[in-house]
Amino acid sequence: MTKTKLFALMGASTLGLMISANAVSAQQSGYLSFLIDNGPQSVAVAEAWVAAYTEKNPDVTIDIEVRPGGGEGDNIVKTRLATGAMADVFFYNSGSLFQAINPTQNLLPVTNEPWQEGVQESFKSVVSAGGEVYGTPFAPAMGGGIFYNRGIYEELGLEIPTTWEEFMANNEKIKAAGKTAVIQTYGETWTSQLFVLADFYNVLAAEPDFAEKFTANEAKFATSPAALRGFEKLQEVYEAGYLNADFGAATYPDGLRMVATGEGAHYPMLTFGIGAIAETLPDNLDDVGFFAQPGDSADSNGLTTWMPDSVYIAKSTSSPDLAKDFVGFIGSPEGCDIRNEAVGATGPYMIAGCELPSDVPPAVSDMLPYFQEGGNNAPALEFLSPVKGPALEQITVEVGSGIRSAADGAALYDEDVRKQAQQLGLAGW
Repeated sequence: MTKTKLFALMGASTLGLMISANAVSAQQSGYLSFLIDNGPQSVAVAEAWVAAYTEKNPDVTIDIEVRPGGGEGDNIVKTRLATGAMADVFFYNSGSLFQAINPTQNLLPVTNEPWQEGVQESFKSVVSAGGEVYGTPFAPAMGGGIFYNRGIYEELGLEIPTTWEEFMANNEKIKAAGKTAVIQTYGETWTSQLFVLADFYNVLAAEPDFAEKFTANEAKFATSPAALRGFEKLQEVYEAGYLNADFGAATYPDGLRMVATGEGAHYPMLTFGIGAIAETLPDNLDDVGFFAQPGDSADSNGLTTWMPDSVYIAKSTSSPDLAKDFVGFIGSPEGCDIRNEAVGATGPYMIAGCELPSDVPPAVSDMLPYFQEGGNNAPALEFLSPVKGPALEQITVEVGSGIRSAADGAALYDEDVRKQAQQLGLAGW
């Protein structure tokens, strides 16, 4: 029997969704709290995992708490860890943001757990600190790029762009047809970062050592022409009048709805949005395609990729063995199958034995060639450098809204990065 109720978490917490599962006998027994972000796909897959796990282990109760995404969610995670009030198990980022939550102090290592044998080494590298592994992937790998409405492309006879010039030409044709060319959803500020973050494949194509120099304080966004381009692209689409009228208030679910239903043609986003579309707009799933954010040369067209977010165990948990068993269930082929059933396939998995179904949505099919042998992809900067300034999403809102120029935004972000690097104690800062 499963009960769901809403409750208020004050101070370090937020509005949450509680799901308690109870039954009569169990292989495992005990209680876990489980903190996730409020994305529709996160809620759907967490509910499915809890239902499946507690069906196998009826004497286990798991309560799911839901937090916001973006900077507000980051603050909640950091505050709850710092105060010893973190849930037993929780979703959070891998890469640079993982390093910022002091994993050796706050998290329980899972290095030697048996399920870790099936996790790809490339993922372990972005959830490791002090020689220990702390995370397990709860989602497939992702691409950062642009969702597009296939119906609009067919109606207007548009081709998939491989250069920024071609992309802007498509936008002009879409605007001339009386449609919204580029959807932005600054009502949730984290979504404003994509034109900058997803451009990093193009940065590496121009400056292959940018990540190393950036980490060593030898390269800056404001002084690197290739890195500055992401901010310039934000400014260009705004100044060209390509955005939806409500871009300042629209939210992530609005953006997915608009691109899926043809209210807009393009939505810069991470491919985990495919799962949210499958959950909330299943009838429109086949109407959405995906392509990598174009650079300035078709010869170097490729995809900026994100390692999946991770599921972690708080060191403060009072049920470490149960927490490890539940996380191992999430990080198993069975856990992947449950995810596929709950939210659909959204990309390649980082766990051995996890397979994609044959009937993946078009946006997933569009992404897979970038990951196949001979495909062009490169990690996002946050997986090559521990430095990511926390104010980027506020700065990109300003640049993308015409409040601040691209050059000023890049310079302000460099200052934000300096503060973060000093907090991390990096050499050269």
